[in-house]
Amino acid sequence: MDKGRKLLPRSTGVEGRICLIRGHRVMLDADLAEMYGVPTKALSQAVKRNIERFPEDFMFQLTEEEHEFLRSQFVTSNEGSGGRRYLPRVFTEQGVAMLSTVLNSKRAIEVNITIMRAFVRLRELMSTHKDLALKLDDMEKKYDRQFKVVFDAIRQLMAPEVKKGKRIGFTHDK
Repeated sequence: MDKGRKLLPRSTGVEGRICLIRGHRVMLDADLAEMYGVPTKALSQAVKRNIERFPEDFMFQLTEEEHEFLRSQFVTSNEGSGGRRYLPRVFTEQGVAMLSTVLNSKRAIEVNITIMRAFVRLRELMSTHKDLALKLDDMEKKYDRQFKVVFDAIRQLMAPEVKKGKRIGFTHDK
C-alpha cells in the first residue's frame, strides 16, 4: 500500500474524493495514484517529467495550512512512520484529464473516464440546485405572503450548514 495514502479515508465513489480547495474542485495526488494503481511517488515523478503540461489551473501544491486542515477533517497521518515528505498536490478536472496523457495505460484511461463522469455529475448536481433556487424565487413572487414562511423554511434547508466557532479574544462591554 502507498504510504502517501493516509490523507483521506477510502471512499466508495469518485465523487467522495473530490474536494473543494481555493474555489476549485480537485482530487488529491494520493487518491488519484490509488485509483490508477500506482504509488504516489510514481505519479509525482511522471508529473515532474511533464511539468509543462500542468499549469497552476490544472494542478497546485497544498499549503501547510490546507494540508493540516484536510488531515484534521479526515484521518490523521502518522508523521513518524514514513509518511509524506512533501505537501500533496491536487489536480483540477483539467489536470486529471492531462494525467491520462502522462500515465498512458489502459487502466489510466478507464479511471480517467470514470473521474470525468464524476466531475460532470457534480456540475449537473450544482446546476440543479441553482435551478431549484430560481424556481423558488419565481414561485415566491407569484404567491401570497402566507407562503413566505414555507419558502423561507425551504431556503434554510437548502442552505449549506455553517458551523460557528467560538469567539476568541477579549471583549470590552460598555
